[in-house]
Order: sequence, then C-alpha cells, then structure tokens
Amino acid sequence: MAVGIPVIVNAKSGPDGEANSSEAIQAAFQAHGMQANVIVMEPGQDIAEAVKRVLAEGPPLVVAGGGDGTINAVASHLLDGNVTLGVLPLGTLNHFARDLKIPFEVEQAIRIIADGHRITVDVGEVNGHIFLNNSSIGLYPAIVAEREQAQKHLGLGKWPALVKATFHALRDPACFNAVVCIEGKQRNHQTPFIFVGNNAYVVEGFSMGKREGMEDGVLSMYILHPKKALAMFWLGVRSLLGIGSHAGDFDDFLITDFHIEAQNANIEVATDGEVQHMQSPIRYRIRPRALHVLAPRPAAGAEQAD
Repeated sequence: MAVGIPVIVNAKSGPDGEANSSEAIQAAFQAHGMQANVIVMEPGQDIAEAVKRVLAEGPPLVVAGGGDGTINAVASHLLDGNVTLGVLPLGTLNHFARDLKIPFEVEQAIRIIADGHRITVDVGEVNGHIFLNNSSIGLYPAIVAEREQAQKHLGLGKWPALVKATFHALRDPACFNAVVCIEGKQRNHQTPFIFVGNNAYVVEGFSMGKREGMEDGVLSMYILHPKKALAMFWLGVRSLLGIGSHAGDFDDFLITDFHIEAQNANIEVATDGEVQHMQSPIRYRIRPRALHVLAPRPAAGAEQAD
C-alpha cells in the first residue's frame, strides 16, 4: 500500500507545458508535516485509472495538481462520497481555485491543504459529464478545438495558438439554432454561443467571469444574441476591460436543470476547457453539494456549514 497523501499531478500543465517537479511537491508537503505520494501523469496516461487505483486504498483525501481539466478529471470520481479533494493549481487559468480563493503558489496551496478546512460545493453535469466551472456550446468549443489543432500541427505555444484560433472564430461568428427547454417550455434561439455556469457568474465590471460562491444549487445560463464580427470583437474588448453593460448582449437564466435540442445530432460541448462530442439533446443539471473540497477558512462570522 502506498504511503502518504495521494497527489495526482499533470506533468505538463501550465501555460507553456513546463514540467511539474514531483520532488518539489513532495518537499513542500513535508515542510507542512505531511507525506505525499506524488503520482505524475505523463501525456497520454489515463487519469481516471490512476484515480481508481488510489481510491481502492480508501484514502480520506486525494489531491489533484494541474489545470481545471485535471482537477475535473480527479473530482469526477469523488462525488457524493466521503473523500475530500485537495487542489494544487498548476494550470494556465485555474478558475476553480481562483473562485475558491485558493492561492496559485504551490507552497501556499499546500498550506490550505494542511489546514484541513473542508467545504462542500455544487457540481454541474451535462450528459453524464461533470463541470466544476462551466460548460459551453458554439463559439468557445470551436476556439478550443482550433487552438489544439494549431498547437499540434503548427507547433505553436498555448497562448499564440489561442490568439490565432480566437481571431479566426471572431472573424466569422457563425450562429446555430437551438431549442432550449426549461420547465416544459420551449424557447427557440439563434446564437453563436451558449454558456452554462456552475452557480451564478458575475457579468459586469472588473469581476466579470468570477463567482461569489458555489453552494447556491443553481446553474446559470447565458445565451448570446447574434452578432457580426466587429460587434463580437468589441464585446470581447469590453469584457476584458470590465467596461460597459452586457445586459443587452444575452438572455440569462438561473435554473436547476434544462436541456437543449440542437440542429445537429452530434455537438461539440466544452466542460472546464475540455471539448467532447455529445449527442443532442444536451441535458444539464446541478448536483447540489456533491463535492467536498479543502479551501481557505472564511472570515469570522461567514463560515459555511459542511
């Protein structure tokens, strides 16, 4: 039986795919009085199989080190149980860690794990696949797929590939037809982009794209209105700078479950930055308080019940 806290690490997470050092991670855990069993996942290795092997030994805690995709891959096996997730944000954007206020520095993130403060958060689900942050259909999955192609075939780094893919997508923001079914009522939409968040996202100002919490038991859905290339580019600029109002740019909903019937039977759907093909209808639901995770202690008087 392996000794120490299981720490499953993506070897090549991060903006430039730099290697993550198992020795450095082990030393950081030891500095906080903990022994870590660091399992480094190389490209092509199956994280799901690694998690299953770890869980067979019955640990109370499993730590995931990597970006949002890695955190998602580990968390998906810990739902509705007693095993707690620890987070080492080693990726490019680290949305889940950011919204939980987990520091991005490894040593400080391990300090949060050592402190042992457990909270319970909601998880979103689409056609049986979970998302900790968000899921989307349309423009964003197309950008991700093209970015990956640029990295693979042109040898571009993640950021140059993303810029190239984004420019190409915004140059011709094609719409698709979607029938959104909420509480038995159908709404027809023509849109370039549907965004579904695990809990409510801030959509105005400098905090745009962040969440205040993940325990309200709702999904947020934003359906973007059709836009031409210049208007789409200006929307992106305003979003990045946190200026102006976006109230007229989309229809928004707070709901617990719904489904989308699309014109194509096979649809690209993004979940926490990873793109998968799913069959229509695309069914979304919230799974309230489904995941235990270690997070910073809240300010006095604001403690969450576990």
